Amino acid sequence: MEPITLIEKYYVSGTPLYEVLTKHSRCVAEKAVSIARACPELHADETFLYEAAMLHDIGIYLTDAPDIHCHGTRPYICHGTLGSELLKNENLPRHALVCERHTGAGLSLDDILRQNLPIPHRDMLPVSIEEQIICYADKFYTKSEPDLEKTPEQIRKSLSKYGEAAERRFEQWNRLFRCTK
Repeated sequence: MEPITLIEKYYVSGTPLYEVLTKHSRCVAEKAVSIARACPELHADETFLYEAAMLHDIGIYLTDAPDIHCHGTRPYICHGTLGSELLKNENLPRHALVCERHTGAGLSLDDILRQNLPIPHRDMLPVSIEEQIICYADKFYTKSEPDLEKTPEQIRKSLSKYGEAAERRFEQWNRLFRCTK
């Protein structure tokens, strides 16, 4: 499966939204694959990593985030579950789990309930090594400034809104993936 072909099913090539999505996704995909190559002991599937990283934000067009050219009706926090539904309908269940589990540093049921988030009430924490790598790699890039790689300090600050558990997961990944230097 070529991720760009699937992206172009939902996005018009050449539009500002398409450019935002694909530029961000490529940065995340490249970082994810570089982690896998630097850490062969993790036995991550590089092909799946690339595909899933390219598709992890496919649901953003359905959200209301005009600063990144999204003019849908749902809150941005829903983009993971919306993308997951799209990919399930495309018969890509593993890719769908990446969509669902990449928000923040993953979201626990407790996080969702405590913050009264408008998403399904279930754990959405990265489980597989590929889900964890993509979630981690995603933290280094924003859609509004895709050319700038964030520092771990900036990531810690941005994760603080998700609570201490999110910060701990990031620190755990930072240690696990330290082979990326």
